[in-house]
Amino acid sequence: MVLKFRKENKDIFDAILNGVKKIETRAGTAKYEKVKVRESIVFSCGKERFKKKVLSVEKFKTIEALVKKYKPLTINPNCKTLKELTAMYMSFPNYKEKIKKYGLLAFELE
Repeated sequence: MVLKFRKENKDIFDAILNGVKKIETRAGTAKYEKVKVRESIVFSCGKERFKKKVLSVEKFKTIEALVKKYKPLTINPNCKTLKELTAMYMSFPNYKEKIKKYGLLAFELE
């Protein structure tokens, strides 16, 4: 599995690489539901790539349910509140609809 990051999200890519960001989330579409515990995921941003192992996978129906388990800062070091995290998700193409339909998957990383 390869998780791609846009150039404008290079700071998040770097936070995962450096171990600052331990939780990666994606809309719970069929593509991401295939991710399993102990699987290595390749993270890609431009020509840069690295691997991290998945320690756990959990599905959440809403952003609110997600933040009951994980603090916003563990999901995105730039988001301190539910409001900021929600705004981030809503800035991604079609994420409002995807979250409503599929929920969110949270991958805890090594």
